Amino acid sequence: MTPEIRKVVCYEEETLIEGFKACDTPVKMFAAAAVIKNPWAGRFVENLRPEILAFGPVLGELLTNKVCAMAGGAENIEAFGKAAVVGMNGEVEHASALIHTLHFGNIFREAVEAKSFLSFTNTRGPANTPIMVPMMDKNDGGRRSHYLTLQFNIPDAPGADEVVIVLGGSTGGRPHHRIGDRYQELKELGHDIENPAAV
Repeated sequence: MTPEIRKVVCYEEETLIEGFKACDTPVKMFAAAAVIKNPWAGRFVENLRPEILAFGPVLGELLTNKVCAMAGGAENIEAFGKAAVVGMNGEVEHASALIHTLHFGNIFREAVEAKSFLSFTNTRGPANTPIMVPMMDKNDGGRRSHYLTLQFNIPDAPGADEVVIVLGGSTGGRPHHRIGDRYQELKELGHDIENPAAV
C-alpha cells in the first residue's frame, strides 16, 4: 500500500527587505507539498493505522528530500514545521493522521538534527485553501526570532477526495527580530530559567 500522489508542489520565498529596512542576510523559507488521494474519503473508518504506517515514511522521505534540497542542504535549515489540509469529503482527523506520526515527522527531524517538535496546522478546505506552515527553531522552542509562518496555496488542491501534506523550513529567523525570547521574560518574572518548560 502506497499513497497515490497526484502532484508535488514546491514553494520558495526570499525576503530581502522587511519593515522598510534591508536584511543583513536574506531569509529563505521553503515548503514541499504532496497532493494525495485521501484513502478514507467519504466514509467513516475506525482504524486509520494501516495507511498511517504505510504512507508516513514515503511522504516523510519525499518531502524531507525536497525541502532540504531547496535549502541547499539539511544543515541550512534553522526552523521547521508541517501542515496538512484535507478536502471537503474528509475529516480533519485524516489530515492529522498523516502528519502526527513519528513515521512521518521524525524523518525530517532526524535529517536536520532537530531537538524541537514540529509545529503544525491541520485543517479542512476546498481547492485553493490557504496553507499555513508555522515554524519554530529546530533546537530551541523558546527562540521567538524563529516563530515564522509560511503561507501559500495550490489552485487545484485539495480536491474533495484529497489531502495536501506539507513540510516547511527556513534558513533563519525573522529579519530585524527584536521582541526578545521566552527565557528573557521568564527571568524578568522571577521564574527559574534553567527549567522553563515547568512554567
